[in-house]
Amino acid sequence: MKICILSDSHDHIPLMVAGAEQAKAQGAEAILHCGDIVAPSTLNKLQPLGLPVHAIHGNNTGDLYGLSRLSHDSENIIHYYGQDATIRLDGKRFFLVHYPHYAKAMAITGDYDVVCCGHSHNTLIESYENIKGFVTVLVNPGTVGGVGNKPVSYILADLTTMQFTVHTVKQ
Repeated sequence: MKICILSDSHDHIPLMVAGAEQAKAQGAEAILHCGDIVAPSTLNKLQPLGLPVHAIHGNNTGDLYGLSRLSHDSENIIHYYGQDATIRLDGKRFFLVHYPHYAKAMAITGDYDVVCCGHSHNTLIESYENIKGFVTVLVNPGTVGGVGNKPVSYILADLTTMQFTVHTVKQ
Protein backbone atom coordinates (compact mmCIF):
# COMPACT_ATOMS: atom_id res chain seq x y z
CA MET A 1 0.00 0.00 0.00
CA LYS A 2 1.17 3.52 -0.85
CA ILE A 3 0.05 6.60 1.05
CA CYS A 4 0.41 10.36 0.66
CA ILE A 5 1.69 12.23 3.71
CA LEU A 6 1.26 15.99 3.66
CA SER A 7 1.11 18.89 6.07
CA ASP A 8 0.83 22.63 6.45
CA SER A 9 -1.55 23.36 3.60
CA HIS A 10 -2.66 26.63 5.28
CA ASP A 11 -5.71 26.79 2.99
CA HIS A 12 -3.61 26.77 -0.20
CA ILE A 13 -6.19 24.53 -1.83
CA PRO A 14 -4.84 24.28 -5.41
CA LEU A 15 -1.38 23.23 -4.15
CA MET A 16 -2.78 20.68 -1.68
CA VAL A 17 -5.09 19.17 -4.28
CA ALA A 18 -2.29 19.05 -6.87
CA GLY A 19 -0.03 17.20 -4.43
CA ALA A 20 -2.75 14.73 -3.50
CA GLU A 21 -3.62 14.16 -7.17
CA GLN A 22 0.04 13.52 -8.02
CA ALA A 23 0.34 11.05 -5.13
CA LYS A 24 -2.84 9.26 -6.23
CA ALA A 25 -1.47 9.00 -9.78
CA GLN A 26 1.58 7.27 -8.24
CA GLY A 27 -0.64 4.75 -6.46
CA ALA A 28 -1.50 6.40 -3.13
CA GLU A 29 -4.53 4.78 -1.50
CA ALA A 30 -4.88 7.11 1.50
CA ILE A 31 -3.87 10.60 2.62
CA LEU A 32 -2.46 11.61 6.00
CA HIS A 33 -2.56 15.35 6.77
CA CYS A 34 -0.35 16.42 9.69
CA GLY A 35 -2.03 19.71 10.49
CA ASP A 36 -2.42 23.39 9.72
CA ILE A 37 -5.40 22.78 7.50
CA VAL A 38 -7.25 25.86 8.83
CA ALA A 39 -10.72 25.65 7.17
CA PRO A 40 -12.94 22.57 6.81
CA SER A 41 -13.65 23.63 3.22
CA THR A 42 -9.97 22.93 2.45
CA LEU A 43 -10.28 19.25 3.38
CA ASN A 44 -13.55 19.03 1.46
CA LYS A 45 -11.59 19.64 -1.75
CA LEU A 46 -9.90 16.23 -1.29
CA GLN A 47 -13.19 14.31 -1.35
CA PRO A 48 -13.41 14.00 -5.17
CA LEU A 49 -10.18 11.95 -5.11
CA GLY A 50 -12.06 9.16 -3.34
CA LEU A 51 -9.20 8.39 -0.95
CA PRO A 52 -9.63 8.18 2.82
CA VAL A 53 -8.13 11.23 4.49
CA HIS A 54 -6.81 11.07 8.07
CA ALA A 55 -6.19 14.56 9.47
CA ILE A 56 -5.22 16.36 12.66
CA HIS A 57 -5.08 20.05 13.44
CA GLY A 58 -1.93 22.05 14.07
CA ASN A 59 -1.35 25.46 15.55
CA ASN A 60 -3.37 27.18 12.79
CA THR A 61 -6.62 25.50 13.64
CA GLY A 62 -9.36 27.66 12.16
CA ASP A 63 -12.83 26.19 12.59
CA LEU A 64 -12.39 23.16 14.88
CA TYR A 65 -16.13 22.72 15.23
CA GLY A 66 -16.54 22.60 11.46
CA LEU A 67 -13.67 20.13 11.10
CA SER A 68 -15.23 17.88 13.71
CA ARG A 69 -18.66 18.03 12.04
CA LEU A 70 -17.12 17.30 8.66
CA SER A 71 -15.57 14.08 9.90
CA HIS A 72 -18.81 12.88 11.49
CA ASP A 73 -20.79 12.99 8.27
CA SER A 74 -21.55 9.34 7.40
CA GLU A 75 -21.03 10.06 3.68
CA ASN A 76 -17.57 11.47 4.28
CA ILE A 77 -14.19 9.79 3.73
CA ILE A 78 -12.46 12.39 5.91
CA HIS A 79 -11.41 11.31 9.39
CA TYR A 80 -10.50 14.21 11.68
CA TYR A 81 -8.92 13.30 15.02
CA GLY A 82 -8.09 16.56 16.77
CA GLN A 83 -4.62 17.20 18.22
CA ASP A 84 -3.09 13.82 17.38
CA ALA A 85 -4.05 10.41 16.07
CA THR A 86 -3.13 6.76 16.25
CA ILE A 87 -4.16 4.84 13.15
CA ARG A 88 -3.32 1.54 11.49
CA LEU A 89 -2.84 1.21 7.73
CA ASP A 90 -1.71 -1.94 5.95
CA GLY A 91 -0.70 -3.47 9.29
CA LYS A 92 1.54 -0.51 10.20
CA ARG A 93 1.00 1.59 13.31
CA PHE A 94 1.02 5.35 12.70
CA PHE A 95 1.06 8.30 15.06
CA LEU A 96 0.21 11.75 13.64
CA VAL A 97 1.03 14.95 15.46
CA HIS A 98 1.83 18.45 14.26
CA TYR A 99 4.89 19.24 16.36
CA PRO A 100 8.33 17.72 15.57
CA HIS A 101 9.56 17.57 19.18
CA TYR A 102 6.45 15.64 20.19
CA ALA A 103 6.86 13.37 17.14
CA LYS A 104 10.46 12.50 18.00
CA ALA A 105 9.44 11.58 21.54
CA MET A 106 6.67 9.33 20.23
CA ALA A 107 9.02 7.67 17.73
CA ILE A 108 11.36 6.65 20.51
CA THR A 109 8.59 4.88 22.47
CA GLY A 110 8.50 1.94 20.09
CA ASP A 111 4.71 2.00 19.98
CA TYR A 112 4.63 2.99 16.30
CA ASP A 113 6.16 1.97 12.99
CA VAL A 114 5.82 5.47 11.53
CA VAL A 115 5.41 8.86 13.22
CA CYS A 116 4.35 11.80 11.03
CA CYS A 117 4.57 15.49 11.87
CA GLY A 118 4.64 18.94 10.28
CA HIS A 119 4.98 22.51 11.62
CA SER A 120 8.59 23.28 10.59
CA HIS A 121 7.79 23.36 6.84
CA ASN A 122 11.01 21.37 6.34
CA THR A 123 11.04 17.86 4.92
CA LEU A 124 12.56 15.12 7.03
CA ILE A 125 12.84 11.34 6.86
CA GLU A 126 14.75 9.81 9.78
CA SER A 127 14.91 6.38 11.36
CA TYR A 128 15.18 5.97 15.12
CA GLU A 129 16.03 2.83 17.00
CA ASN A 130 13.39 2.93 19.69
CA ILE A 131 13.41 1.61 23.25
CA LYS A 132 11.75 -1.64 22.14
CA GLY A 133 14.68 -2.47 19.86
CA PHE A 134 13.25 -1.89 16.40
CA VAL A 135 13.23 1.08 14.06
CA THR A 136 10.54 3.74 13.87
CA VAL A 137 10.51 6.08 10.88
CA LEU A 138 9.87 9.77 11.59
CA VAL A 139 8.66 11.81 8.61
CA ASN A 140 7.85 15.45 8.04
CA PRO A 141 6.55 16.17 4.53
CA GLY A 142 7.33 19.89 4.69
CA THR A 143 4.61 22.22 3.45
CA VAL A 144 2.16 21.36 0.70
CA GLY A 145 1.05 25.00 0.93
CA GLY A 146 4.45 26.43 0.03
CA VAL A 147 4.47 28.49 3.23
CA GLY A 148 7.49 30.74 3.79
CA ASN A 149 8.82 30.27 0.26
CA LYS A 150 9.56 26.62 1.09
CA PRO A 151 9.27 23.97 -1.62
CA VAL A 152 5.73 22.68 -2.11
CA SER A 153 6.15 19.05 -1.08
CA TYR A 154 4.63 15.82 0.16
CA ILE A 155 5.93 12.36 0.99
CA LEU A 156 4.89 9.21 -0.81
CA ALA A 157 5.27 6.18 1.44
CA ASP A 158 5.34 2.60 0.23
CA LEU A 159 4.27 0.57 3.27
CA THR A 160 5.27 -2.75 1.69
CA THR A 161 8.92 -1.72 1.32
CA MET A 162 8.88 1.02 4.00
CA GLN A 163 10.38 3.44 1.48
CA PHE A 164 9.61 7.14 1.91
CA THR A 165 10.29 9.67 -0.84
CA VAL A 166 9.88 13.43 -0.90
CA HIS A 167 8.09 14.81 -3.96
CA THR A 168 7.82 18.39 -5.11
CA VAL A 169 4.39 19.41 -6.34
CA LYS A 170 4.28 20.26 -10.02
CA GLN A 171 2.37 23.53 -10.30
